[in-house]
Amino acid sequence: MSVMDFKSIVAPSGSGTAVSAAQISQGPIIAPVARIKLYNADEWEAFTEEWAFYSLKKTYQDVVRFSGAGDKGVDVAGFTDGNGFNGVWDGFQCKHYDKPLTPGIAKPEIAKVIWYSFNGDYTPPRAYYFLGPQGIGTKLNTFLKKPESLRQEVKSTWDKDCRTKITDTQEVPLEGDFLAYFEKFDFSIFKAKQPLSMIDESRQHNPFHAGRFGGGLPPKPIPGAPPGTIGADESRYVEQLLSAYADHKKEPVPSPAALEKWTGLKNHFNRQREAFYHAETLRVFVRDKVEPGTFERLQDEIHAGVVDTCDGPHGDGYQRVCAVTKAVQDLQLTANPISPIAQVQDRHGICHQLANEDRLKWTE
Repeated sequence: MSVMDFKSIVAPSGSGTAVSAAQISQGPIIAPVARIKLYNADEWEAFTEEWAFYSLKKTYQDVVRFSGAGDKGVDVAGFTDGNGFNGVWDGFQCKHYDKPLTPGIAKPEIAKVIWYSFNGDYTPPRAYYFLGPQGIGTKLNTFLKKPESLRQEVKSTWDKDCRTKITDTQEVPLEGDFLAYFEKFDFSIFKAKQPLSMIDESRQHNPFHAGRFGGGLPPKPIPGAPPGTIGADESRYVEQLLSAYADHKKEPVPSPAALEKWTGLKNHFNRQREAFYHAETLRVFVRDKVEPGTFERLQDEIHAGVVDTCDGPHGDGYQRVCAVTKAVQDLQLTANPISPIAQVQDRHGICHQLANEDRLKWTE
């Protein structure tokens, strides 16, 4: 009998780094490209719907998606002009598969494109992309990079892989005029788009991306200085501030220029304008990066947190402004996904956005 080799189990050393509270409650972060591989058909469809709407619509005049049977080889189509399938368009085959895409999966779809364009159902696409949650397999990827090899592969296996898989109503032999069309068809239009490329495009354009994959938001840009001239979109909150200063000084303050004789109020006014532009920068920054309505929910949360302070007793309007901006600094905002990147200036500025809409008023 041979001697079996054993060794004692030792205590695990761990990762060597401190474990965060998020890791304890949620486990380790799963990279988006790995998460996509876990998607079932419904989750993949939801993601591709988002990707097509937010990423492809940046490139094409119109984007359509087909579902069910009878799509004639086109899952998603992007049109560059108003001529639809008679104009310049790109096709995307992005159905759910539980393995990397192989030539056996791709060949019937290639055959459909050639057959239906031969019959005049549509003009050949400018490009036709294969996509799948498990990515494109090495063998298919190699064929897609060598159009003539792909043509010969499809031709040599036509009867086995394509002839009966184009339509349920008939077999399609590769012969006669159709064979001549096949031989002249541009096989370089068939391309691969790997999941990582879809994820990168989603990260840039899809407001649902952060909620779907996590990873937080990118750093917020630093806003520039407010313009020297008061903009039309500032008129109401500026009017409210001037009324608050007038209430404080017990004399009219008709314009920002009237603040020159009060250095403290002038500096306060300049800080509030800077804060307003901080909040506007945040609003625009997150518009395409989080679910629609997220910023408005943050405004609502801040309004709920400061409105009682605003409505409470104060000596004058200026004191009310100061009390509200102090209160907003102390709010615990943890539920909203953009609250972690909302700085003090952003919070102050949101108060002035609310004043701009008369949801907060500094004077009676």
